Amino acid sequence: MPYEPLSPLSEVSGERLDILHRLMAGKCPFLIVPIEAALQYLMPRAVLKNLTYPIKRGEQVDRELLELCLVDNGFVRAHMIEERGQFSSRGDILDIYLSSHVNPTRIEFFGDEVESIRYFDVVSQISIEEIERIEILPVREICLTDSQCARGVERILRYARENDVGRSRLNEVIEKINGLKSFPGIETLASFFYDEKESLFDYLSQETLVVWDDSELIQEKCDHFYGLVEEEYGRCIARGDIAVPPSELYLGSDDISKKMQVDPHLTLNTLKLAEAGAGQTHQVEVTMIPAFQNTVEHFMTTAEKWQNQGMEVVVVAPTKGHVQRLNELLVEHEMSLVVEQGQISSGFRLPELHKVFVAEHEIFGRVHKHRYRRKPRSQIFQRGFKDLKEGDFLVHVDYGIGKYLGTKEIQTGVGGGEFLEILYDEDQKLYIPMEGLAYIQKYSGGGDDNPPLNKLGGTQWKRQKKKVKESIREMAESLLKIYAARELAQGLNYSAEPVIMQEFADSFEYVETEDQMNAIEDVLNDLGGDKPMDRLICGDVGYGKTEVAMRAVFKAVLNKKQVAVLVPTTILAQQHLNTFRERFQTYPVNVEMISRFRTPKEQRESLKKLKEGKLDVVIGTHRLLSKDVQFKDLGLVVIDEEQRFGVRHKEQLKKLRSEVDILTLTATPIPRTLNFSLMGIRDMSVIETPPSDRLAVKTYIRKFDEELIREGILRELDRNGQIYFVHNKVRSIHSMAGLLRKIVPEVRIGIAHGQMQERMLESVMRQFIDNEIDLLLCTSIIESGLDIPTANTIFINRADQFGLAQLYQLRGRVGRYKHQAYAYLLIPGTMAISSDARKRLFAIEEMSELGAGFQLATRDMEIRGTGNMLGRNQSGRISAVGFDLYCQMLEETIKEMKGEKVEHQIETEIDLQVKGFIPNSYIADLNQRLEIYRRLQSAVSLAELVVLNKELDDRYGKPPEEVEKLFALLEIKFYCRELHVTHARWIGGEVTLTVGMDTPLDSSKIVSLLDQRMKLLSESRITIRLDHSGWRENLRIVKQVLVKLWKTLNDDEAKNN
Repeated sequence: MPYEPLSPLSEVSGERLDILHRLMAGKCPFLIVPIEAALQYLMPRAVLKNLTYPIKRGEQVDRELLELCLVDNGFVRAHMIEERGQFSSRGDILDIYLSSHVNPTRIEFFGDEVESIRYFDVVSQISIEEIERIEILPVREICLTDSQCARGVERILRYARENDVGRSRLNEVIEKINGLKSFPGIETLASFFYDEKESLFDYLSQETLVVWDDSELIQEKCDHFYGLVEEEYGRCIARGDIAVPPSELYLGSDDISKKMQVDPHLTLNTLKLAEAGAGQTHQVEVTMIPAFQNTVEHFMTTAEKWQNQGMEVVVVAPTKGHVQRLNELLVEHEMSLVVEQGQISSGFRLPELHKVFVAEHEIFGRVHKHRYRRKPRSQIFQRGFKDLKEGDFLVHVDYGIGKYLGTKEIQTGVGGGEFLEILYDEDQKLYIPMEGLAYIQKYSGGGDDNPPLNKLGGTQWKRQKKKVKESIREMAESLLKIYAARELAQGLNYSAEPVIMQEFADSFEYVETEDQMNAIEDVLNDLGGDKPMDRLICGDVGYGKTEVAMRAVFKAVLNKKQVAVLVPTTILAQQHLNTFRERFQTYPVNVEMISRFRTPKEQRESLKKLKEGKLDVVIGTHRLLSKDVQFKDLGLVVIDEEQRFGVRHKEQLKKLRSEVDILTLTATPIPRTLNFSLMGIRDMSVIETPPSDRLAVKTYIRKFDEELIREGILRELDRNGQIYFVHNKVRSIHSMAGLLRKIVPEVRIGIAHGQMQERMLESVMRQFIDNEIDLLLCTSIIESGLDIPTANTIFINRADQFGLAQLYQLRGRVGRYKHQAYAYLLIPGTMAISSDARKRLFAIEEMSELGAGFQLATRDMEIRGTGNMLGRNQSGRISAVGFDLYCQMLEETIKEMKGEKVEHQIETEIDLQVKGFIPNSYIADLNQRLEIYRRLQSAVSLAELVVLNKELDDRYGKPPEEVEKLFALLEIKFYCRELHVTHARWIGGEVTLTVGMDTPLDSSKIVSLLDQRMKLLSESRITIRLDHSGWRENLRIVKQVLVKLWKTLNDDEAKNN
């Protein structure tokens, strides 16, 4: 809305500025613009040109000047790039995340020379592609120099004197300008800072052809928009805000009328009216084509008829893959048509040109709405030390739960080093060297802000672990019984039916993501396997889980099996019924719903059909688990959000797991550590990739304010959208409806809650879906599954009283299509809410990026504990040892009970008079340094060490000598572990290796390798003579001897195989 105190997302601003930059460079041949965007005054061309900083590989660049330029362009300095609009400087490396780019950019310098420019993955931070040049553009649409700020402040002060602006409001704005140079909504003050007023038309060259699509409608839209702007301006003035007149922000009506007359231009009108003043008027006859009833045969017959009439038939398909598929289809039918890649909403005829255009979806019955973006795969729940801060709780495998106090430099035998300082009970402290980080994890798993600290040296921690281990064994036994029953049961082993399955896949309305395709393949492979499927599809809200289920349902129905779809709410059942019927509309698949939205008579009829096998797919709540629901031949059960069903219903579902195929869908993320722990017991597929034009929901925590509510509602209505208003108290919901009618009397309001009569609730939801209601005032009944593309604003009243998962699900009701969505979390004031509520609200506001559900689930565990992720009886056990250690113990227990070998890593004590470490000058950020140490200590293969070495070189530049020593020592440690060497000590020019009793080394092989360099002192001690040639040579000699010994193991293994 005009004058709203909000700024566009940096991603949106970046794309707009990128387009303006390309327009200036003549590199934007086509541009489609809504008239409202064309009216707005933009960043002047001279300013944008001045803020553009091109960088080419091989050229000289002043680093200091470049970093100042980035700050002027609105970039924010960060230790590590995570979001658009950030930059990070480390030694010879400069990372920048441009707002208009999918991936951030890494520039590596040699002195002042740009040695390389490359894109890197924001999740792994590893380079992925070399490029020759980049052009750095501003992050925001208003970026100010110090002189512009000073000029703007002077003009604002003058405005304030002339318009009687309140002192407090004036001071707030001035402080933000002087301190930050930016704040949400500063764009509406642009005319105070810039002398020039330039619109999109100033960016166009004189030769640009401007096409006006329906001039009268454009003028109507302009007038309507001007009315809104004037209304908002009036409200600002009434409030005493600092606000410039609309003429300072937008082109006027007269300006647009004049622009319409500038040549060259083309005006399109649907009515056959000559445009006043038009040089030439052309009439083009366009006729619609008949529907093909979504069948290929009907289309082929019609196309042949058109060709016989002398028409050229052109089929337009949205992707290369679909173009190829269509060409194959034409070959099969021995037809010769033109197939082009592109998008049209529907087909049409141009009789004068003897052409017919057909949209591909008119043949197959689908509409390709948008592609999915390729997104770097996130490392779900990658737990480590990236966000570790003083005061956090840590778990040491051997010593238990302690409080992290920071790091400390401690002098030891070889020059000292950096240690973690951890506080335990009775003020005892433990100092852990960086090489001991593999035994430490960050604690999470309880709602308790302060878990009890363990005592060093006592037996308390051992007792805690023993209790947890016993509890895990009990749970694992239950899981393994189900697993064993599934292994013994015979799967249905569905036939493939490749042709019709491919046709059904082609009729999907989107282009599948890589994740989605993998999930579909997993499910179809399971259905073709020799044991019943039990797979969990885990993906964020709106990421395409339902389509994965559709493929499984279709395959089951093709094999003459019935399908039950279980959902937690009646409203979601209705939504799924509509979705399933639409998806299967061109196939003989009978879909019905059993819920309280159906009369008893309708339910009896459906149950009769189900028993007789006349119903293929039935959708319902836990009602489907009732005894009177009988199937003729049930093959597949799809469960949506299983964790929301009650204990009794979960027990019934557990029994089904060894009898039929089970597919579970969830938007509640499962930590990968837990997934690995349960590997082989329950299969899981993860969908992480969002749709390409999906925007993150803008989330705001605001005090309940009638003016804010009115503005938010009117903004949504202005773009023909709809609004949810969540009020979770049924007893006062009608009072809230009265207040909303007073705030926005022009809005059509409907009420929905779980205590309403079934027919009334169904009627209200139907009205909302059909756009007969503007605002749905409801309880959290809408939490699951509702998918209404036009609803893109949600208000959540008393948001402090909702759980984090609930808030996330509710926010997921909006922003499900390409429009910018808004979520307002309304609270009575920060003083009136608990500390846990404050944490939840800040967590959901902070994590508004697409796919943030996985991060939120981790945060939720820290705030309120693990809930019933593994059952309530396990949550206390998780709290006792922390989530990560619990998962580790669970994994080991399951392996033991399945008879698999559990590897316990040998720990080698190394003292070679060489100190390897990561200096602060190389990685300045402590958390990044700790995370790298942790990953180095956790590496279990040489290949991992090589990858990490390359990563450090890539991210931080050439490693210094101290880091080279660290990697050399880690390689030696790897071979020592493999050989079960417990000590490697340098004493007087020799290194002594002490070998454990359980070493895999063959003593006879050792003897055969003895030489002047290596000697055998006893069965367990080997000495290596060094040359005093410096640390590199000494460590090379030690490694060389260890490799010789290690190779004897591999030789034995090769012979045995």
